[in-house]
Order: sequence, then structure tokens, then C-alpha cells
Amino acid sequence: MLGLKLPTDPRWANIAETNLEEILTDHAWCEQKAASNAISLIANNSEKEELVQQLTAIAIEEMQHFQMVIDTIKQKGFTLGRERKDDYVNQLMKFSKKDGSRNESFIDRLLFAAMIEARSCERFRVLSKNIKDKKLALFYHDLMVSEANHYTVFLGFARKYTEKTDVEKRWKEWLDFEGELILSYGRKEQIHG
Repeated sequence: MLGLKLPTDPRWANIAETNLEEILTDHAWCEQKAASNAISLIANNSEKEELVQQLTAIAIEEMQHFQMVIDTIKQKGFTLGRERKDDYVNQLMKFSKKDGSRNESFIDRLLFAAMIEARSCERFRVLSKNIKDKKLALFYHDLMVSEANHYTVFLGFARKYTEKTDVEKRWKEWLDFEGELILSYGRKEQIHG
């Protein structure tokens, strides 16, 4: 369904499990950034009523996820660490088109968001199927379902609001780029690391 070119090696979950405090801190900040991204899209496209409505719901849900991760951190006796740099997301951002029309940039921003949601969904699935902590596995399963919905919303809006961009062609380019990019990741206690 997601179309990702390279699945995450299930052993990445073992890496994540060796340092739950780190993976949970990284995850919390990913949720906060996802909420910020939705808010930014709303602020820059406020004339699109359906987008505003659905992305407001996503921004709220992402902040609820942020709170849920913080609660999990506290329950485990950990402390929320400082915000982490996300090299994976920064590399995706560099791939985003910044030239062209306002609409082309908007469509690419939606595809950028869809790409992050797709990989996050896939990573949450790997965690839900491979970590030993059953409560945490269920937590990640529930988040996987949510991320799949977000992915669908962003991709759907890219298809709906395009003017000239061949969205299917550009999405394939995103998938190909991400498939190469992800080869360098999967060795750290980070959601995208």
C-alpha cells in the first residue's frame, strides 16, 4: 500500500529496543514536528477549506501523540531529552522542489509530508511486530494505523490540488529517492535513523 522501495530490516527494532529512552525521545519530537508541519501547511493555504479542516485534525492528533509518547517516557522512568536533528527529514527537504510555481511547491510539500508519514507508518509496524514489550508493541500498532491515515490524506490532497504537476510521476520520483536515501539509515535508535 505504501509503495516504499526498501522495507526496514526488522533488526532495527532490536537496535531501538536497546535504548528505549532515546527512541521515545526521538519519536516525541517527530510527533511535534509533524504537528508543526500540518500547521505550516494550513497557514500557507488557508483558502483551502477542506485542507484546513483535515490538517487541523491531524495537527491536533499529532500533538496528542506527542503527549502519549511523553506519558510513555514518564511511565518508564525516563526523561524527555532535547529535540533531535532528523537527517532523514533534512535530506527529504533538500529533494523538495523549491522552484516553479506556488502550486508546484505546495504539491511537493504535500508529497514530502506523505513520504514521512509513509516511512513512519512502516517503522511503527516494524516496532509493533518486533519489540518484546507487548504494551509498547500495541502502542506502536495503534500509531501505525494513524500514520497510514495521515499518509493517505497528504497524498490525496496532492492529487486533488494539483494544477500542472503529474502527481503520480512525482510521487514515483519521491519513492525512488527515498528508496536510495533509506539505504543509509536503520542503524540508530531513531524513528527515521
